[in-house]
Amino acid sequence: MQNKIQILSTKKIGHSFIEFADDNNICIDSLNFIEAEESVSDEIKNRIIELSQQNITAIFTSSNAVNAVGKIVSGQTNWKIFCIEPSTKKTVEDIFIHSSIAGAAKDAEELSQKIIEDKFVKQIVFFCGNQRRDLLPSELNKNGIEVEELIVYNTIEKPQIVSKKYDGILFFSPSAVKSFFSTNNLEEETVIFTIGKTTAEEVKNFSNNTMVVSEIPDTAKLISEVIKYFSAIKTV
Repeated sequence: MQNKIQILSTKKIGHSFIEFADDNNICIDSLNFIEAEESVSDEIKNRIIELSQQNITAIFTSSNAVNAVGKIVSGQTNWKIFCIEPSTKKTVEDIFIHSSIAGAAKDAEELSQKIIEDKFVKQIVFFCGNQRRDLLPSELNKNGIEVEELIVYNTIEKPQIVSKKYDGILFFSPSAVKSFFSTNNLEEETVIFTIGKTTAEEVKNFSNNTMVVSEIPDTAKLISEVIKYFSAIKTV
C-alpha cells in the first residue's frame, strides 16, 4: 500500500475534512496553535447594547467576533454589515437575521475597497480581536471613514513542539503562523498551504518554503488545494 502524504493542520478541523483527505491518500493531524477567548469588558458590552438600538454600519472579519457580539444582542439588530466570506458571512447570516449584508470579500484588502466604494458609509464599527491587523482600519481612515474599534475576543498563542516530519503544513491565520514558528522550523521540502493572502504574508517572515495560497478563505477549498498539489506531483 502506498504511503500516505502526511499533513499537519495548525487548527482543529472537522472530521469530514479529515475523511475527505484520507480518501485521497492524505493523512491530516490537527493541533490548535491558537485559541480564541471571548473577552468583553463591561464598558464595551454597554456600548454594544447601545449600538444595537441604532442603524449602524458594522464590520466582522472573524466568526469569533460575530459569536461574541451575538451573545450580547441576540441578533436583534438592524445593522448594515460588511464581512469576510465565506465562513464569517455564514455566521453573520445565522446570527444577525434582521441585519443586511452590504458587502462581503475574501480578504481585508478587498473588503476595505468595497466599503470605500459605498459612498454612504462615513462611520463604521469594527468588532475585532486583540490581534487584528492594521490594513482595514488604516485604509478606511485614509479615505475619510471614521472607525470605532471594539475588541470582543482575545487570540491566545498556544505553541507546541512538533517532532514528526510532515509533507505539508496548513495555516489559517497570521497568529497561528507566529505561534507555530516560535517553537518549530520546517524541512526545506515541506510545503506550506495558507487560507489566504494575509496569512501567506506572515509566513514569508519565517519561511521561504514552497507555498500554496487558497483563492477562497475556506477550509474545504484549502484541503482541495492540498489534494490537487500532491496529485499533480504524482503525475509528473
